[in-house]
Amino acid sequence: MKGFAERVATVQEYYFSAKLREVNQLITDGKPVINLGIGSPDLAPDRMVIDALKSTAENPKAHGYQNYQGIPELRIAMAEFYAREYKVTLNPNKEILPLMGSKEGIMHVSMAFLNPGDQVLIPDPGYPTYTSVTSLLGAEPIFYGLDLEKKGRPDFEALEKLDLSRVKIMWINYPQMPTGAAGSKEILIELVTFAKKHDLVLVHDNPYSHILNPEPLSILAIPGGEEVALELNSLSKTFNMPGWRVGMLCGRADWVEAVLKVKSNMDSGMFLGLQKGAIAALSLGKNWFTDLDELYQNRRKLVWKMADLLQLSYSKDSAGLFVWCKVPEGKSPDELVDWLLYEKNIFITPGKIFGPAGENYVRISLCMPEFKILEAINRIKP
Repeated sequence: MKGFAERVATVQEYYFSAKLREVNQLITDGKPVINLGIGSPDLAPDRMVIDALKSTAENPKAHGYQNYQGIPELRIAMAEFYAREYKVTLNPNKEILPLMGSKEGIMHVSMAFLNPGDQVLIPDPGYPTYTSVTSLLGAEPIFYGLDLEKKGRPDFEALEKLDLSRVKIMWINYPQMPTGAAGSKEILIELVTFAKKHDLVLVHDNPYSHILNPEPLSILAIPGGEEVALELNSLSKTFNMPGWRVGMLCGRADWVEAVLKVKSNMDSGMFLGLQKGAIAALSLGKNWFTDLDELYQNRRKLVWKMADLLQLSYSKDSAGLFVWCKVPEGKSPDELVDWLLYEKNIFITPGKIFGPAGENYVRISLCMPEFKILEAINRIKP
């Protein structure tokens, strides 16, 4: 054995991959752990979605290899969703690429654009996969700050002082994970202008736009955005389908085609039943989002109560599936996380895994039923 590839040394196992093994072992050992750490919706998809999957699976001709670009009906449904929800017109044959989850798209987009030595702008705090994929490909992550008092506006003033000549991609994410900063149309306009000025590929990772967010936005709806940006989206959070692994990449045709070259060498297409279920999900109306928001609003109020008990500070002006909480001065986030897990059997996420700016924070998920969050509150009460 001559050793592993050097790229393996540039990353660690994904935090939740390792931590959930520990949490699951505690559960196996009889500990009643309440998992408020991960953003995996605990709710079922709509009945129409499940029925579409079942009826397709019962068709003996449905089990063969599928087209690398998905069936035409799926791409059309995705285009109709973008037209209806974001007022964005997309060509379903050239400007949409279905994905096996949007996380897959982070790797595919990066492989399509990055060479070793290129640089990538990554929000701090931000989704850890942006950094790990960048490192795996031999590129260099450059972290930029966000102003959480201004809806997560990037620190453009600091960015303009950098040498950006080697920067190829800039990752953006609104509503922002992990902070819940909602972003705004004004911020997206600034980002498009910035990307044009510095010849960057903006990639907007947009899976939370319909969760506790009254104004869903797409970077592709911004004038000029179609020239400088791609957008990843997902059915995982919006339609309670995280395990189905259905996402999409949208944007200019030549860039989508380049990503397809990568993707088509790495998988053989999505099971037809998943595609039919996705089509059913994408056809759901406003009532679906309204009902989902009401449920998450109720859960969030309880998480705010939990945060108050723990003397954490947080913003109520946020969106998405999490509450981003600052630990009191002089207190240790790691000690809080460990105390909750090992003494109270409650799992929350330390903010440091999302970057240096998350060092004094923790993140609490809304993906648990109200009675479980109430149980967590009762465990914490003195």
